[in-house]
Amino acid sequence: MAAAAVLPAPVDSKPNWTPIIAKAASAYVGNDDFTPARHLAFKETPKVYTMNDIGLPEDTGVSPVAVSEPFPLFSEEAVMRMRQEVLSPEVLSNCQYSSNLAQCQLRGFANKYAPFVYDVWKSPETLAIISKVAGIDLVTEMDLEIGHINISVKSEEEKQEELRAYNDRAQFEADEGIGGCPWEDDKPIVGWHRDSYPFVCVTMLSDCTTMIGGETALRTGTGEIMKVRGPQMGCAIVLQGRYIEHQALRALGTAERISMVTSFRPRCPTVRDDTVLTTVRPISNLSELYNQFTEYRLEILEERIRQQLKEMREANSAGRRLATPKLKAFLEEQVSFLAHMNREMVDDEQVVPGILNDEDAAALTPRSRKAEAKSKKRPRRF
Repeated sequence: MAAAAVLPAPVDSKPNWTPIIAKAASAYVGNDDFTPARHLAFKETPKVYTMNDIGLPEDTGVSPVAVSEPFPLFSEEAVMRMRQEVLSPEVLSNCQYSSNLAQCQLRGFANKYAPFVYDVWKSPETLAIISKVAGIDLVTEMDLEIGHINISVKSEEEKQEELRAYNDRAQFEADEGIGGCPWEDDKPIVGWHRDSYPFVCVTMLSDCTTMIGGETALRTGTGEIMKVRGPQMGCAIVLQGRYIEHQALRALGTAERISMVTSFRPRCPTVRDDTVLTTVRPISNLSELYNQFTEYRLEILEERIRQQLKEMREANSAGRRLATPKLKAFLEEQVSFLAHMNREMVDDEQVVPGILNDEDAAALTPRSRKAEAKSKKRPRRF
């Protein structure tokens, strides 16, 4: 069987939809390099919700922080620059993917076609902001996962039809004194899942002033559904998405919803790294994905061994006996670390482009079916 590494979807160099703020972008955008003082709009740390707040043990993940409320992160000029690069013919032609989890995604373009986007997320100032909100020192997961784009678009006619149906349903429920699952939940942009990476920062690149819905729904430890309101253009939320089941809900009242998702992992090599490749294998060039995954994981292992060797040498120089149980525990941990790497790098011919198989889907949403019945009442909102 031929290798099944995902190739970019065959698309025209021009999208078959029109960005709703394209004119503003073309009039506003320059070509200056990313400048934190000019392009960052962060002012103060937003309110955050802890793992305990959403019914999960505090040590579920790598930080007590579960999710933040939306907060200003980028200036309008920075958003326009990022849109200019994201929607370029090169990116749309070479980096467009779809899957049974999400219909339109752009991936793996930042270090090839989007220098501004790449510099934004590699900036020490940006990393310091995300780390402060997340409650742990973070770095970008790998270059492939910088600036992942989810796109939802509809025609003006589709937008108006949705709004009419939404208003009709709302009126009916008000007249009858009933309320069910919100209509915008029926067809989510991205289905229920856990992320492959510890933390994500989701940034909005579309004008959402007329948008209804578009929240991120979280499944709590009790099976309830809680919603985090969607960010406005230039704003972001930080989510510990590896450990929290969530989905991006459909947005009404706008023809376009473009969100940018950048993934992060702990900077410290001794903090556990629970990264999996479940959601990204089917929508990635496997050679590129496996190379970057292996490189950073081996760098972590290298640093761990270096630190262990330093401790052993210092203990020996001080005349202390070798702590054999501690050393064996360290070695067992690294064996497990390598075994996890090996499991995640599934053979190319076993990966079906664009498809999460049943086993992967079940692992990502283990409680979805049972919790569905519990969550028919109106969700709680942050």
